[in-house]
Amino acid sequence: MNRPLIKQLIVSTTAVCALAGCATSGNPKDPIEGFNRSMFTVNEALDKAVMKPVAKGYEAAVPKPVRNGVANFYGNIADVSIGVNSALQGKVPDAINDFGRVMVNSSLGILGFMDVASDLGVEKHEQDFGLTLAHWGIGSGAYIVLPVFGPRTVRDSFGLVLDLAADPVGRYGHVAARNVMLTSRMIDERTALFPAEKVLDEAAMDKYSYIRDAYLQRRRYLVYGGNPPRLDDTAD
Repeated sequence: MNRPLIKQLIVSTTAVCALAGCATSGNPKDPIEGFNRSMFTVNEALDKAVMKPVAKGYEAAVPKPVRNGVANFYGNIADVSIGVNSALQGKVPDAINDFGRVMVNSSLGILGFMDVASDLGVEKHEQDFGLTLAHWGIGSGAYIVLPVFGPRTVRDSFGLVLDLAADPVGRYGHVAARNVMLTSRMIDERTALFPAEKVLDEAAMDKYSYIRDAYLQRRRYLVYGGNPPRLDDTAD
């Protein structure tokens, strides 16, 4: 699936289902729950048929030190976007920190395969364009489950479009190398979910509701920089 089609799919799904066309459930935090549960089921089936077996094979075939190096490499690339979003939110010290991580890991860390910055105590932040839109005062909107990409809100869905547009890996000019990197990053990210998946399978009677509530709580925590107000003090 090419990148323009992915962006169009995200925007179309978000606009049609979250803003206009899907039947509402009466749940204020999940007004299109019927659609979301259906899409959740589709994504689960796709994961079970394709992504999970591939990730399992990757985990079994590739030694852990190599997998850690791959994760560090893509984490280093992500720090570029994280720094941009920190800057867009006016968090200048954080942006300096983020770009400093890139400089240290790209040089001393051998293109980022070693996370030297973390070893030196340079903090890694979590930022994206969805959080930047929140910082600019845009409300979260409805919870929505996107095809392939999974849990989002309307705001985070449009933030995802910007994330994809700015992604250094996706913008890399050599098509074959770009596709290899996109695929390997996806496999790496799926492999990283195995520990949480085990906990989820053991703890959740309703996997959909558990993931939805965890996602919304986590995003709220990040929007407020780790210090969210009481729920009755804010509508977001």
